[in-house]
This record gives sequence, structure tokens and C-alpha cells, in this order.
Amino acid sequence: MATGRMEFHARTILQHTNFCFVFPNDVEMEEVFDKRHYEREPMNLILLHGLTGTDTDWLYGGNAQEMAIQYNLNVFMPTTGNSFYLDQECREARYATFIAEELPDYICQTFGIDMSRDNTLIGGLSMGGYGAIHTALAYPDRFRACLALSSAIHIRDIAEEMKKGIGGVLPVELSREIFGDPDKLVASDKNPEVQYRHLREAGVDIPQIYLACGTEDTLIDASRSFRDFLEKQGADHIYEEGPGAHNWTFWKEYLDRGLRAVLSR
Repeated sequence: MATGRMEFHARTILQHTNFCFVFPNDVEMEEVFDKRHYEREPMNLILLHGLTGTDTDWLYGGNAQEMAIQYNLNVFMPTTGNSFYLDQECREARYATFIAEELPDYICQTFGIDMSRDNTLIGGLSMGGYGAIHTALAYPDRFRACLALSSAIHIRDIAEEMKKGIGGVLPVELSREIFGDPDKLVASDKNPEVQYRHLREAGVDIPQIYLACGTEDTLIDASRSFRDFLEKQGADHIYEEGPGAHNWTFWKEYLDRGLRAVLSR
């Protein structure tokens, strides 16, 4: 297994940025529980960090290396600051475009890795869970599936907090910069429900969605609400919840469960 960290100039976000990577290129089969994953070429997983996080979170706090070994995955972990992985035209910083287009294209050119849709997954925790859903639905031609853990998809709550001038995990001014006009937020394409409806109406092949949240997590209601929406839409999705809070203990277990579920289909 090879691990590393790279820096390059990303045009879409107008800055130098880092990403970590893990390649399962010299794994001993004695380490692998299900050897069927090595009957194919490695697949790719772009793994997103949460609020205040960096590209090293999944490498040092999480289980990126173990998941690369067990599921024969090239894992790429970018850093984007507290952007919610959204395109922010006012700053000429297009974070969703960076994650879905520039980063995979750079990886393909640099390492010669096939980053085609059928070979690529996207996942993340908290802010990164939201980012995984939003990016997969914004670029359905780029991702086979997304894995969203403890996702910050409480869009209606964020809009109400901004309207009332209440700061949540973000100051109100930063929330407005990221999400825009709170009166328009729920009906905008920053709302995954709106994104999904548009794709379904267009007859687009929508990525599979794996959604999981801990029952002691403050974001559980938002996850359950999105689950109910997906069920009504007849979406190709998997939902799981279980004992757990907003922490690495939950995220490590459910990234494993999510990958097992998605890659078995």
C-alpha cells in the first residue's frame, strides 16, 4: 500500500491545495477479508472531510487505509476549507467543480488512473456528507454512488437560522456567503431534494445514495427526513442508523458498512 500527499494549483478554486491518497498497490492477500474485490481493477473513492477539517482527517483520524486494503480502492482525500463543497461564484471559487471535475482529471493525468463514472465513488462525513450528496447529484455523470455519513443536510434549519440572524456552527455572515439568500435557499439547487427532482424529471441515471447517521447525532432528524424523501421518490438508496454520535467511532464503522453495501450491488 502506498500513501502520500500532493499539492497542486487548482484553477477552479484559485489556489494551491492539497490532497492525500492511498493506493492498494502491494497488499498482501492475507490482510483481505473478501478477496473478490481483487478480482477487478481498483476502484476510486473521493472522501470528503467535515467542517474545520483537512485532507489528512480520513487518513489519520479515520480508516482510509484499511478501507483501501479491504475494498481494493484508490482513496483520494482533498481539502477545501469550510466551503460545503459548493460553487461560490461571488468568490470565483467553484468547489463542487473542483471535486467533480478538476481533481479527478488531475488524478487521471498524474497517475494514469481511470476516473470514469462506473469506477468512482464519493463519500464524506458531516459537511462532507452534504458535499458528497450535492456533488454526486450535481455531476451524476461522474459518480456511480455516494456515501453520506452524519450529513449536514439540514437546509431548512440553516435557512431559518439565517433569517433570524442566529449563528449555528457557522457565523451568519459566512452562512450567507456560502448558501446565499435564505429566502431562496430551500428552493435552490443547494437543496439535495431539489437536485434529485430535477434529475428524475430529466430522466438522468442518478447515482446510488448510501445514507447513515447515529441516533444520538443532532443531525438524525435531517437524515431521516431525507430518507423519507428518497423513499417517496423511489430512489435507489440504502439508509442505516444505529447507536452513535457525531464522531469517528460512528464514521469508521459506517464507512465500512456503506462500502460493503454499495460494492456488493
